[in-house]
Amino acid sequence: MILTTLPTGPLEVNCYIVGCEKTHQAAVIDPGGDVDSIMQLVQKHGLTVEVIINTHGHFDHVGGNRQLQDATGAQLLIHKDDIPLLAQAETHASVYGLQTESSPAPTGELVEGTDVRVGELSLQVFHTPGHSPGGVCLYVDGNLIVGDTLFAGSIGRTDLPGGDYQLLIANIKEKLLPLPEDTKVHPGHGPMSTIGAEKLHNPFLQ
Repeated sequence: MILTTLPTGPLEVNCYIVGCEKTHQAAVIDPGGDVDSIMQLVQKHGLTVEVIINTHGHFDHVGGNRQLQDATGAQLLIHKDDIPLLAQAETHASVYGLQTESSPAPTGELVEGTDVRVGELSLQVFHTPGHSPGGVCLYVDGNLIVGDTLFAGSIGRTDLPGGDYQLLIANIKEKLLPLPEDTKVHPGHGPMSTIGAEKLHNPFLQ
C-alpha cells in the first residue's frame, strides 16, 4: 500500500493519498485545496485517482473537491448526514473570512460497515458523528484516517453546528479504541499517533 500525505488549503488540512501498489488505483481523502500539489504527488507515485473521499463536510476539508474531480473524473463520496455541510462549504468559509471553491454534489455515499474498494485495498468505513453529523473514519491495513474525529492528544471540536461532545467521545471509545494498539492514527490536522498512545495519554479519553 502507498500512503502519503500533504497539508492543503488555508487551514493546512492533512490530505491523504492511499494507493494500491498492484493496480496503481488511488483514493484522495480530504483535498482541502492545493490540487496542483496533490496531482504532482499522485503522478510521482504513478497513481490514477479513482475516488475522492471527504471524512466530513467542513469547508477546510473539501475545498479541492471540484478541481480534483475535474482533473481526474473520480467519484466523490461523503456520508449522507454531511451532504448539507458540503453544499454550504463556500458560505461557511466566508464566515471565517476565508475563501474556498464550492464542491460538486457527491456521486455516492459512505455507509458504516461497508468498504470502499481501491484496487485491491479495502477502506473500512466507521461512522463517528460528534464533530459533525456525518463524520467518518477509514481503516485500511493497520492505518486509521480519522478526519477531525481524533487528534494526537485531543479530539475534534464539538461547538460547531451539529457537534455533540458526548456522542463524539462514545464513538471514539466504542468504535476506534478497540482497534489494535499499534494502529496508526492519521488525523485531519497535526501529527500522527497510535491507538495505544491515545488510550494512554489523551486526556479526553481517560
